[in-house]
Amino acid sequence: MAFPASSSATALVLLLSQFLLLLPSATAGVICEDLPQDLCAFAVSSASKRCLLENTQLGGGRTDYQCRTSEAVAEGISDWIETDECVRACGVARGNVGISSDSLLEPDFVQKICSAECYSNCPNIVDLYFNLASGEGVFLPDLCEAQRGDPRRAMAEFLSSGAAPGPGAPPPVST
Repeated sequence: MAFPASSSATALVLLLSQFLLLLPSATAGVICEDLPQDLCAFAVSSASKRCLLENTQLGGGRTDYQCRTSEAVAEGISDWIETDECVRACGVARGNVGISSDSLLEPDFVQKICSAECYSNCPNIVDLYFNLASGEGVFLPDLCEAQRGDPRRAMAEFLSSGAAPGPGAPPPVST
C-alpha cells in the first residue's frame, strides 16, 4: 500500500524533529555541572574546560559540594572523566576542593606524579600539573628528572624557583 506524498513527508518531518530533539543530549558529552561529586575532579568537559569541585557553606554548619566548569582549558582533551587507575597512580584525590600547586612541594606526591604509571599513562592529570608547575616557573619534566636523581634537591630547586611553600610544607633544604 502506497502512502500519499503528504503522509510520507509528514512522517519524515516527525521523525526528523524527534531526532533533532534527542540530538543535543546525545552529543552533549561531559557537562561538569551534571557530574556527581565523585567524578568531578580531573574531568574535562566537551568544551575542553576543566571541571572543578567547589563547596558552598549551608546553614547549620553543613557543606554542599557541586561540580562546576572552570575557565581552565585542557589543551587537546575533551569529554574526559579520569580513570580510578590514574587517580591512584598519580596520588591525587577526587574529593579535594580546588587544585593548587602546593602538592608539588610534597616529595611523595612528586614521586607519584613523576612515576611511569602516572606520567606515561595519565595525560590529563600530567597536563594539569604541568600547567600548575609552569605557573610557578617550574618545568615539570625537569622536576621529575631531578626527583629521580635526588628528591631533596628537586624540592630545593622547586622552592628556589620562587614557589611559596604551603601550610605544613617542609622547609627548603640547602644544597
